[in-house]
Amino acid sequence: MRISRISRRAVATGAALAVLLPLSACGDGGDGGGSTDASGKIEGKITFQTWNLKANFKPYFEGLVAEFEDKYPGTDVKWVDQPGEGYADKISADAAAGTLPDVVNVSPDLVAPLAKAGLALDLDKAASKYEKEYLPGAWKSHQIPGTEGTYAFPWYLNTGPLFYNKRLFKEAGLDENKPPKTYGQLFDQAVQLAKKSDGEVATLANVPTIEDFGRYGVPLMNKEGTGFTFNDAKGVELLTEYKKLYDAKALDGQALTATPESTGKKFLTEAVAMNPGSALDLEKFKKEAPKLYKNIGITPQISSTGKDNMYVMGVMVNARTKQTPAAVAFAHFVTDAKHQMEFAKKVAIFPSTQGSLDDPYFTEQDGKEETRVRVAAAKSIKTAVNYTPVLFSEQMKVELRNAVARALQGKESPEEALDNAVKQCDRLLKQS
Repeated sequence: MRISRISRRAVATGAALAVLLPLSACGDGGDGGGSTDASGKIEGKITFQTWNLKANFKPYFEGLVAEFEDKYPGTDVKWVDQPGEGYADKISADAAAGTLPDVVNVSPDLVAPLAKAGLALDLDKAASKYEKEYLPGAWKSHQIPGTEGTYAFPWYLNTGPLFYNKRLFKEAGLDENKPPKTYGQLFDQAVQLAKKSDGEVATLANVPTIEDFGRYGVPLMNKEGTGFTFNDAKGVELLTEYKKLYDAKALDGQALTATPESTGKKFLTEAVAMNPGSALDLEKFKKEAPKLYKNIGITPQISSTGKDNMYVMGVMVNARTKQTPAAVAFAHFVTDAKHQMEFAKKVAIFPSTQGSLDDPYFTEQDGKEETRVRVAAAKSIKTAVNYTPVLFSEQMKVELRNAVARALQGKESPEEALDNAVKQCDRLLKQS
C-alpha cells in the first residue's frame, strides 16, 4: 500500500477496503490448486503484486527482485503494481477469475475473505519455521478468528503519535507538559478546554472508530469470530462520554463528516487542540504553520489498555500457485529483517521483524523532532495491537460510524445505537 496513505490511516482509519469474494471463488482450491509443501527447489516464474508503491519506490523493488533472482538462479519474478484506488476490487476480480498473482501485498482485512475462499496459503503449514523471525503481534495479525492458520507474512507496520497544541492547553489552565494519556484524562481535559474557550476550541475533530473502542478496552468480537461485541457496557460508556464531549463542543461540530484531511486542516489552523499524525506531518507544520510548530507537543496515542494501535501490511502467497517453494521464498525474502530494515530507512514505516526495532535508527535521538517521533513510535509498536478485527469490513465501519452519528445527535441512545450497529455488522458477517 502506498506509504503516504498508510501514514494518514495509521492515525485515522486503519485497514484497507474489505473484499467480498463471489461464491464461485470459495471452496477447496478447485482445479489447479497448489501445494502447501514449500520444501522443494526454488525455481520457476512467479508474479509479485504490490499496492501503489511503484511511483515512489521503483528502484527499491527492482533491486529486490534482481537480488532474489541472483540468489536463486532459475527464478523469474515479474513485479506488478496496482493503483491504490480499487485495489480490493482488483483482488476480488482476480480471485474469482483464477488470475490472482503468486505473491500479493495485502492488509489483514483483505486476507480474511481470501483465506475463507481457500486462496491464501496457510503459513503455519507451509512456512512455520519463519514465525520466530517476526514480532508475535505482527505474525498473529494475519490470523482469522474461528479459523486455524496464519495467512500472510507480516511486512511493514505503522503507528502514530498524537500531536497537541501546547498554547491552547496552557490558555485553558491545563499543564501543557502533561497531556492526557488515557480516555478518562482526555474527557476531563477536553471539557475544561471547551469551557475556557467558550466553545471556540474543540479538543478533537474526529468521532470514535473501532480502534478507539479497542484502545478503551471494549471487547470487539467473540473468540469464535461469529459475532461482534462492541455494544457491551464499556462500549456504551465510551460512546456516552463522546456524546458529552459533543454537547460541550469539546468535539468539533463537523466531526460527523470529518476526513483525515479535514481534521488535519482543523489542527493546522489551531481550531482543535489535538490530532493524530506521523513524522511526515512535522515538516508540513514547520512550513505551513510555524506558529503551531513552535507550540507543538508530541504524545502517545490515547489508550486505556496501555497498548497503542498498529496498522499492518502483509505479503500473502496464493494457495493455488504452481511454484509454492519460490513463492514462499520470495514472500519471506521481501519481509525478512534485512529487507524490511532497508525499506524502513526509505520511508516512515517500521519493520515487523524481531530485533529490528532495537536498531539505533529507532532508538537513538539526534535532536530532531522527526527522530523523536520515530523513536517514540518504535517503542510503542513493540507492544502495540492491531485492534481492528480482520473481519470488520468497510461496510461495517460505515454502520458503526452511522450509529455513532445517531447517538451524538441524540437520535438514539448510545446503547440503542451500538445494539443496532452490532446487529447490522453481524448480518454483514454472515453474508460474507
